[in-house]
Amino acid sequence: QVQIVESGGGLVQPGGSLRLSCAASGSIFSSYTMGWYRQAPGKQRDWVARITRGGITNYADSVKGRFTISRDNAKNTMYLQMTGLKPEDTAVYYCNTYPRDPTYWGQGTQVIVSS
Repeated sequence: QVQIVESGGGLVQPGGSLRLSCAASGSIFSSYTMGWYRQAPGKQRDWVARITRGGITNYADSVKGRFTISRDNAKNTMYLQMTGLKPEDTAVYYCNTYPRDPTYWGQGTQVIVSS
């Protein structure tokens, strides 16, 4: 059974940093490019960053230079290091395969950027 669990969210001031983690079942983590997505209140769920099994990364323009995606294949875990956070980064953050699979969504982790 596929399982994805996100963690690491919280409340942070503008300019601050957070590190999100995503633990995924080995059955999907070892086979796919993985991605981070986010959904702000009242908006659609958007792609944020992705990383191939070999570590090649790509980012949405809105986070480029501020966020860093990484993965530890031995631990079936992916990370999103977020720096220079802005209020517009406030959202629930999810991980999934890339492209996303609608059957793999977890509960997400809430990030609130506010003073």
